[in-house]
Amino acid sequence: MGVFAFFTREGEQYLPTRIAMSSWSPTQVGGPAICGLLARELETRSPGAEFVPARVTVDLFRPVVDEPATLRSVVVREGKRICVADAELLQRGEVRSRATVVYLRTGEVPGGDLWQPPHDFPVPEIPDTSAAGAHPLFKSGDGAWTRDFAATQNAERKAIWQNMLPVVAGEPVTPLQRAGMAGDAASLMCNWGTEGIGYINSDVTLTLSRVPSGPGIGVLAQDQVAYAGVAVGTTTLYDRSGPLGTAVVTALSNVRRQVDMRRY
Repeated sequence: MGVFAFFTREGEQYLPTRIAMSSWSPTQVGGPAICGLLARELETRSPGAEFVPARVTVDLFRPVVDEPATLRSVVVREGKRICVADAELLQRGEVRSRATVVYLRTGEVPGGDLWQPPHDFPVPEIPDTSAAGAHPLFKSGDGAWTRDFAATQNAERKAIWQNMLPVVAGEPVTPLQRAGMAGDAASLMCNWGTEGIGYINSDVTLTLSRVPSGPGIGVLAQDQVAYAGVAVGTTTLYDRSGPLGTAVVTALSNVRRQVDMRRY
């Protein structure tokens, strides 16, 4: 039986499992696994439960491959209301990916009325029965939720509902880890068209006013802008209680290795 987690741990090393591999390459670790592992490391620098990880940015500038990886992190600033920490993922002695978190202290909500857009986010009727991961559900336009990748390969607005696997075998998935892994789906939701996915994201920026309250997280496409092989995608992250924040990705054209999602 395989390990149903993205990594196993041996001392200070993290070993990617088969399910951590990317659609782009069978020997390259996928974005959700990388984001989840870096989020896990940044959690070790949390200043306390009264702080929210309001922004997490992950830079994916070198391939993370099917080899042992190590992590390191440091607190950049520890203030009464704002704390910042950095983390790095290393292989073969070089930094392959890095992340930054900005923790903000919660407090009193200011008075007055503010404009906000309507909060009408699609949520599947299927309950989140397991806290240890499930196959994602997809939605295109006004269509029904489906697990069929082929049915979603079109030019409609997309949403995904995810219940993420554990980052490290034997450890529960934390809310920040769930949000970090789900945020990487912003590239999929914004760059998935009639011929598959032709852009590969180089980063993910996650903004959160709160962490998710349950295992299920939705990612809904809001905007996609592209020119000369560079794309920017913006999504809203939400759970069954409402919006959490946003996930924004920048991406590069990857035409030679375009992924046809109908294969899955």
